[in-house]
Amino acid sequence: MSSISIIGTGNMARTIGARAIAGGNTVEIMGRDQSKAADLAKALGGATTGAWGTTPAGDIVIVALLYDGVVPAIAQYGDALAGKVIVDISNPFNSTFDGLAHREETSIAQEVAKAAPAGASVVKAFNTIFRHVLEKGRPDVFLAGDDAQAKVRVEGFIQSLGLRPLDVGGLKMAHWLEGAGVVTVGLANHGVGNLDFALSITGLPV
Repeated sequence: MSSISIIGTGNMARTIGARAIAGGNTVEIMGRDQSKAADLAKALGGATTGAWGTTPAGDIVIVALLYDGVVPAIAQYGDALAGKVIVDISNPFNSTFDGLAHREETSIAQEVAKAAPAGASVVKAFNTIFRHVLEKGRPDVFLAGDDAQAKVRVEGFIQSLGLRPLDVGGLKMAHWLEGAGVVTVGLANHGVGNLDFALSITGLPV
């Protein structure tokens, strides 16, 4: 099992934290508002809290913040994240939710890698899954990263949640995972018509 720190106190932090504890992982909650972090840790049962900006207790640090707060948080934590595996789950949607907020071929995960301290590794994951599907379903979890060992650790964590990790390649693929996040919103608004689904891989019968 893994030791996890979650930066954030919103719905995705709550959902990932709950599944992580159910999967036998240790969980620490870190939020700018210490009272919100403490409330979430109590609600999850068995989670601890850590002070914002201090060294996370977990080996894997899941950043569960809105996209525009992710890189500033990483910069604020600075060397406290040295040696950690940082997991970015954000989706940088534009104002109409039909494109990405950044116009160049980058990703929040790639920008995190630029801001992260030496020795930290960055993995993109969980961004193609609607929160309630992650809470109640068994969706595939796509991930991208340049550090093979870091991806193995994140894959092990994902498996502890009862989910299937699927590696899409290096960190530059995070750009396309964010694009897949846009596709899920388009499907929800059009072809599927609801939020009760996730992108998945179906193999041909042998």
